[in-house]
Amino acid sequence: MEESRRRYRQAYDAWQAQPAAPLGVLLEGHRLDPPRLKGLRNQEALGEERYDSARRELLGLWD
Repeated sequence: MEESRRRYRQAYDAWQAQPAAPLGVLLEGHRLDPPRLKGLRNQEALGEERYDSARRELLGLWD
């Protein structure tokens, strides 16, 4: 159980850090070329998938 909690916290923290760069582009007008912007979005999506997986494991909900 402790390992599940650790994985959950680690995945949650990483997921919460991901939106910072895309938000800078959207809200503050930072310029990025399209491949870099797509890469940032893909990283955000992957972080969310890891978080969801860790959350389901912690709650005992398996894929």
